Amino acid sequence: MTAVATRSAEPEVATTGVNRAVLAVFSGLMLGSLIASLNMTLVAPALPTIVAELGGLADYTWIPISAMLASTIVVPIAGKLSDVYGRKPLYMTGVIVFAVGSALSGLAPNFWFLVFARFVQGAGMGFLMPLSQAIIGDIISPRERGKYQGMMGASFGVASIIGPAAGGFITDHYSWRWLFFINLPFAVLTLIVVAMFMHVPNERRKHKIDVGGSVTLSLGVTAALLATVWGGTQYAWNSWQIIGLYTGSAVLLATFVWFETRAAEPVLPLYLWKSSIFTFSNIASIGVAMTMFGAIFFLPVFVQGVIGNSVTNSGAILVPMLVAMIVTSIGSGQFISRTGRYKVPLIIGIVVMGIGYFLLSQLDVSATNEQVVVAMILIGLGLGVSMQTYTLVVQNSVSRQDMAVATSATQLSRSIGAAVGLAILGTILSQGLASAFPKYLPAAALSQFKASGSTAGAVFDPTVLAHLPPAIAAGIRHGLADAMHPVFLIGLPIIAVALVATLFIREVPLRQTAHVTAGRRAAGQAPAD
Repeated sequence: MTAVATRSAEPEVATTGVNRAVLAVFSGLMLGSLIASLNMTLVAPALPTIVAELGGLADYTWIPISAMLASTIVVPIAGKLSDVYGRKPLYMTGVIVFAVGSALSGLAPNFWFLVFARFVQGAGMGFLMPLSQAIIGDIISPRERGKYQGMMGASFGVASIIGPAAGGFITDHYSWRWLFFINLPFAVLTLIVVAMFMHVPNERRKHKIDVGGSVTLSLGVTAALLATVWGGTQYAWNSWQIIGLYTGSAVLLATFVWFETRAAEPVLPLYLWKSSIFTFSNIASIGVAMTMFGAIFFLPVFVQGVIGNSVTNSGAILVPMLVAMIVTSIGSGQFISRTGRYKVPLIIGIVVMGIGYFLLSQLDVSATNEQVVVAMILIGLGLGVSMQTYTLVVQNSVSRQDMAVATSATQLSRSIGAAVGLAILGTILSQGLASAFPKYLPAAALSQFKASGSTAGAVFDPTVLAHLPPAIAAGIRHGLADAMHPVFLIGLPIIAVALVATLFIREVPLRQTAHVTAGRRAAGQAPAD
């Protein structure tokens, strides 16, 4: 069934050309994207300093993982709730929750309070990210959508250019706490713009919230993440704690599938996965998210701890990647809108990302800033093409009634990919440090570090590293370089999986209308394959 909905049957915003209504809505979405981008890019280069001050070396990755985990929990139900209560109220709720989390993060007295505050921030992001994509899907046709999603990706890039350098500068000259407080004025501005100018047509419908599916999915993912982060560090891989967590995760996720087959309105309809376009797009999205966040959150560790850059300089070294993202995000968006074709740009983008990660995997203790910059530019070029396009591919393959839940599912895939990726890479780093330091540090020095708890500061804080005896400092740099090598190397097979999944995506022409008939959902049919 491919008939296009009529204007009388469903509200539709004109999508040919640019009109004031679309621009007004889009301005609110751009601001929401801005604060979400700042949240990530401001904090990333400061994480080593935060860990050095608050402690928590073994749990380093929980600061970003907590935000991703909360987003993973919220994303599946955000689209459904927005159908019940409207896109605008839920979008504003996300901004408010995000602002509260930012304030709590800035006031955090210890490591685990900061992890909790970041969880609150992530919950807010869980509303902002999928709803912005769903709103674009409501008012802009797929053929035009590539251009607007390219602009969304560019807004991420613009904020990202400012974010890392500004985050490093603020951390070096003031305090890392201001990295969170600075989100507050942007959140207030976003609320004002959204309240005054965002008028999104919404057909409210009664829904039954899939509580069982949401709870089992959230707990299942959480148990798997805990096992991955703690395995080999806090507990042995064959310990009852790790085996129990993985077993519990498997049972919970199996129960989630059972709920989804019986729920009146499942949080993640299983019939969506009957579409090869939907399935392979989400597999590729998971791989892209894993490698993207791996680069953003672990590269500052390398450039600060191995190369010896300051926090400001380590933030600035992320900028070339993000500038490259802007260029290809805008360029690929324009290309897709004009040609209606998306598969070739996606394949090229993934291949370029793979080359960038290959260069990262070749870095050692003698690496230079120039080598890092070249690798980051290549990764950024690939990310700019792929980051928004997989969402476009999914939206183009589903009915109007499945638009929000399918968009949320794609964002869920990204959130799970980011969280699982950070957990895996963090575990690899922790285990690498445990085995690498004894190779380069005298036993007495290593025992002294462990006893004093100063290992985190020595590894992650260049100012501490600079005051150590040269032989000890060199040993720490060599050990960290060795530990980081497998962190970057694991990105290559992940990107290979994303590439294979992309090759299997069947390209279909992009529609030129904003809405399509929603008969498939009522008939229990799968989206276009």
